[in-house]
Amino acid sequence: MSGKTREDEKKGLNTLPMAVLNAIQNPVILVNETGLVAFANWEAEAFFGASSNYLAKHDISAFIPFGSPLLTLIEQVRERRAPVNEYRVDLSSPRLGADKLVDLYVAPVLSEPGCVVIVFQERSMADKIDRQLTHRAAARSVTGLASMLAHEIKNPLSGIRGAAQLLETSVNDEDRALTRLICDETDRIVSLVDRMEVFSDERPVDRVPVNIHSVLDHVKAVAKAGFARKIRITENYDPSLPPVFANRDQLVQVFLNLIKNAAEAVADRPEGEIMLTTAYRPGIKLSVAGTREKISLPLEFCVHDNGPGVPADLVPHLFDPFITTKTNGSGLGLALVAKIIGGHGGIVECDSQNHRTTFRVLMPASKGISAEDSEPLTIKGHS
Repeated sequence: MSGKTREDEKKGLNTLPMAVLNAIQNPVILVNETGLVAFANWEAEAFFGASSNYLAKHDISAFIPFGSPLLTLIEQVRERRAPVNEYRVDLSSPRLGADKLVDLYVAPVLSEPGCVVIVFQERSMADKIDRQLTHRAAARSVTGLASMLAHEIKNPLSGIRGAAQLLETSVNDEDRALTRLICDETDRIVSLVDRMEVFSDERPVDRVPVNIHSVLDHVKAVAKAGFARKIRITENYDPSLPPVFANRDQLVQVFLNLIKNAAEAVADRPEGEIMLTTAYRPGIKLSVAGTREKISLPLEFCVHDNGPGVPADLVPHLFDPFITTKTNGSGLGLALVAKIIGGHGGIVECDSQNHRTTFRVLMPASKGISAEDSEPLTIKGHS
């Protein structure tokens, strides 16, 4: 951007696909040849705790620790005109907060000499996957309790279904859809209760190609008819997503748990909102133990809410059994979520800040039924 005025720079930036950059759920910034932060997407604004207008008035060195290796990476990319990756870079500072460990991708903008794009990935994916393996092992400790719950839940379910069937004969067509929903949900719960020992059950799960948007629409209908009746639920879907290779009933259980948690988090907020998003995120791959094969987890399904957030000290243990922030909670819901997603070869994670919590599910796409697809994924060196 040499020889250009600030207005010229802004006009040039306006031609960028802003919507695409803002949709990326990693902080992304553009640093010009003078070191100014010429562009920052929404995630970058949250990461640095400053608006894009404020960032644009300052050098990148003003926002990162003194002597940070990021400055050296920027110079290296400018000189070599080739992208570089750097992992586990510590950006902890009073401005950014403690424990800001990130992976960095720095690339040159070949059409604009001296300009570089920087993508920040907070925490390494390996750390998150290791936590998932721990969650799966801990979940097996609740087998006995799961069996007891299965026995206690099935009895009232038969009464609920019978009452719904009686109502169905005496209501109008609009209300009949609700009674049909009750019957469908009780049937689904009975099926799930029969497998409540999922925490220790290692039998293969019946899986088929599933349209995730059909699952999310069903879960939204259930939520809006019950616990989320007064809460705004919005969607931002990628309609081009391929099917996910999964068990539909178990996916319904996963997202019912996540949306119910979100609804409880925003229940007392007049502007409470839940957003469901789906996206294709290539680049995350897991190695299958005993082979050289790597399985991709490109499908990302998220439940966002603007509630108060999860306490920072609880986040690393959130998917462990009996861990809960609710007064009367059992702490089993998220443990079951982690177990189900792990059994499908995926991972689930939580990112939480004040007024912004995201539960992110990453899963493999369906590519036809095969022996490889039906096996849970593990990381090399782990059981």
